[in-house]
Amino acid sequence: MSKADWIVLSCTLVGIIIYGLYKSRTTKDLEGYFLSNRSMPWYLILLSIMGTQASAITFLSAPGQAFTDGMRFVQYYLGLPIAMVLLCITFVPIFHRLKIFTAYQYLEQRFDLKIRLLTSFLFLLSRALSTGISIYAPSIILSSLLGWDIFWTNIVMGGLLIIYTVTGGAKAVAYTQQLQLAIIFVGMFLAGYMIIHLLPPHIGFGDALKVSGAGGKLNVITTGITPHGFDWKDKYNIFSGVIGGFFLSLSYFGTDQSQVGRYLTAKNTSESRIGLLMNGLVKVPMQFVILLLGAMLFGFYQFKSQPIFFNSAQQEKLAVSPRGQEAKTLENSFELVNRQKQEVLQHWNTDREHSLQQLKVLNTRSEGLRDQYKSLIRSKPVGGDDNDTNYIFLRFVVDYLPTGLVGLLIAIIFLASWGSIAAALNSMASCTVVDFHLRLQRKADHPPSALQTRAEYRMSKYYSLAWGIFSVVVAEFATGMGSLIEAVNVLGSLFYGVILGIFLVAFYVKNVKSNALFIASLLSEAVVITLFELDRHGVIGFGFLWLNVAGALAVVILSVIFQPFMRASVR
Repeated sequence: MSKADWIVLSCTLVGIIIYGLYKSRTTKDLEGYFLSNRSMPWYLILLSIMGTQASAITFLSAPGQAFTDGMRFVQYYLGLPIAMVLLCITFVPIFHRLKIFTAYQYLEQRFDLKIRLLTSFLFLLSRALSTGISIYAPSIILSSLLGWDIFWTNIVMGGLLIIYTVTGGAKAVAYTQQLQLAIIFVGMFLAGYMIIHLLPPHIGFGDALKVSGAGGKLNVITTGITPHGFDWKDKYNIFSGVIGGFFLSLSYFGTDQSQVGRYLTAKNTSESRIGLLMNGLVKVPMQFVILLLGAMLFGFYQFKSQPIFFNSAQQEKLAVSPRGQEAKTLENSFELVNRQKQEVLQHWNTDREHSLQQLKVLNTRSEGLRDQYKSLIRSKPVGGDDNDTNYIFLRFVVDYLPTGLVGLLIAIIFLASWGSIAAALNSMASCTVVDFHLRLQRKADHPPSALQTRAEYRMSKYYSLAWGIFSVVVAEFATGMGSLIEAVNVLGSLFYGVILGIFLVAFYVKNVKSNALFIASLLSEAVVITLFELDRHGVIGFGFLWLNVAGALAVVILSVIFQPFMRASVR
């Protein structure tokens, strides 16, 4: 990056931190640190919800996901608006009426302490692992730009995030997220504009879309139905998106403290509901546009020279390895295919159908060369990461955007990361303090004294620090996970279904008591992990979105079956 880019990047990040700390300067107790004194209006709730969900992974990995697999990932979000409606009807009024700090306090009132602690523990485990991946995402940027070792980059990136979160609390998160999202939307619009602007003079937006469509990248809606029936291994289709996405969204927004904590900061129930419903309306179009950037990048690289591999650090590693000469041969062959594509597209305006047919053949050839190149990267002498999905958008930004805009776009990815990770660390600290430390210390939930309030406020910061350090450790093991946006959702699906099932029983199955639910939850989690492992080893075909459905239904069904045998159940 140029000096101007570094200035833009530094000023943007420092400005956001100062603004957040200024806004949170009066936060000196638990309710202020975790819930912003329950004072936030609906529009801040909306921005905070979106900012928490839209991490660096969204803006770094989603365009690459569309570039490699098409836009069908957008179907993952189709169940979200339906989930928002159910949340507003059931979850929100209960949480607000009880004036709770965490969603899991309700479970003790409905069942007993062990259900509360189990559910809170499952949340903490899933969120800590996901946060580690979220820290790894912006570390990729620094590592690529500066040539730093990813181990030390994770520590530097995590350290900045920990300072930012520990100092400010929920109010800093909420207020900075509104600025973050504004800058993010402007930056993504500019990136889209530059993709179109840099196309050849005779090529427009519609032409690039047609080329992307011919490459199979505009597959927005797919059914998953094959001549042999429904393909359960198909990760993203209309059925898994609406059904599996509904269960995942209901669990994420209704039972994950990182999101529940966002709308518990609202002034009242109405403000929470409006924020959630607006999120249901805005999120799908927003994700569509982000994925469209990836599809447009695919079209862009038909007219421009595409790198054979987008992670330049791995390319350099391969170049100096014993397989370096083989890599150079593949790079030359790939560049020849690039030139052939550009020659074909010179006749685009006179014979589009013929150009598209030739382009399909050349794309098949270029993908074959990329596959051979990836095999060299993962070969024994090199031992590199052969998945470059997370680097596609970043490589375009660095290679093609003008001075200043590069710094802004990279700042955007950092801002998205800070917003979501800060919210996650804040929520993990709140659960640890409220559900474990204070609850086990006091033997029951009751208001603290003024002296206790100050001590608990300080203690909350220590827990934020501890979870931040744990997440950095997780980030050190996040290499080689492929598409990060997919990895973080797969990880969440291992736990969200079971957590959701516990709340569904609490809300809707009144005759089920604690002991039956506790056993059913443990068995259901074992079932979900078993299904995941069987799918991972190819024994069965089971797309990860269905794990959310399986986990939730298993908890409900098993708890109903076990209840008649639980005579000793207290509640």
